[in-house]
Amino acid sequence: MIDGLNWAEKYRVKSFEDFKGQESSLNEINKFLQNFPKEKKAILIHGSAGVGKTSIAHVIKNELDVEIFELNASDFRNKEQLEVKLKPASEQKSLFKKNKILLVDEVDGLSTSDRGGLPELINLIKESQFPIFITANNIWDAKFGDLRKVCKLVGFNELDYKTISLILQDIARKEHLSIDNQLIISISVRCKGDVRAAINDLQTLAFSHDPVGDYILLDERDKENDIFNALKFIFKNMPTNSSLGVYNSVNMPLDKIFLWVEHNIPYEYSGEELYKAYESLSIADVFRGRVMRMRHYRFLVYQNAFLSYGISNSKKSAKMGFTKYQKPTRVLKIWMNNEQNKHKKSIISKYASATHCSVYKAAKEFNFIKNILKNQKIQDDLKLSDQEISFINKL
Repeated sequence: MIDGLNWAEKYRVKSFEDFKGQESSLNEINKFLQNFPKEKKAILIHGSAGVGKTSIAHVIKNELDVEIFELNASDFRNKEQLEVKLKPASEQKSLFKKNKILLVDEVDGLSTSDRGGLPELINLIKESQFPIFITANNIWDAKFGDLRKVCKLVGFNELDYKTISLILQDIARKEHLSIDNQLIISISVRCKGDVRAAINDLQTLAFSHDPVGDYILLDERDKENDIFNALKFIFKNMPTNSSLGVYNSVNMPLDKIFLWVEHNIPYEYSGEELYKAYESLSIADVFRGRVMRMRHYRFLVYQNAFLSYGISNSKKSAKMGFTKYQKPTRVLKIWMNNEQNKHKKSIISKYASATHCSVYKAAKEFNFIKNILKNQKIQDDLKLSDQEISFINKL
């Protein structure tokens, strides 16, 4: 029953009963709704990625049968846009439901350069006739000091691996997956509380012909981000200021990230979008070349900008659905080439030492001596390793 839907969206919780591991936070949210608007008009739900901050608003929509008006921080960059989009929603009653809630998602996507956006949001909170739900990963930045004062703060905890494994087992059962329970537990442990990331991993392995092998190839996930989440952020979402720093949390050199982006662009873009994405990649490569040739490290800023914001800006709208991003084949080819060069260099070094010549001379003569090195006695004399013998015998 493997389909093209994103399982994190497909299996988003729909009721309070399905919401696991956040019981105390749910109680605080219920108190907020019961007391609205006596105490506060907005509730600020904060916590790390994938713990259900956005999902709770949709659960309330289903449970209380209310309308939800949703905005992402990237939808408004200044006071004027907030007045056009959020202010009317905070004043007008729902046409089809008895009540409604307003959801401002990922408010920490706002930056100090967003002119008037944050002060206007605070003013709208004070005037709103409806509860406002605000989500954020990190709300403790000094710029959010005034916002914290007008909101009820509720923290969402990272779920323990046992709770996450139960969620994954339920999904595996519904999708009729034949996947080892120990592998599900391993996914639950390595996601470090990020339920969405765990579900994405499960879906990735569900498409695999060798789930265990592919799981081993996955690197230990950084708590904040990894290359898969970074690619999803760039390819799926429209660009924001956060796009510029998306690779900062990826434990991988920028050159290797470049290969990942290059390899996966065609899986997300086509037509004019594909052309624009590769154009941004090409410009990023130009700046990368200048850094390498001229040591002008200030160009790293431009390389990163085109590799992140530029490629994200190549599409006309945000993209939905699940995409299985692939490990770039060039990485494997580079690794294989490095492995071959490693064996070649070590053989040349041993030969130079045994014949009392320079490494430079031995390397220059390698094409002439490689057949001699296939002799088993010479291999024994040079004390070649099994890997070196296998390398030389294949030449």
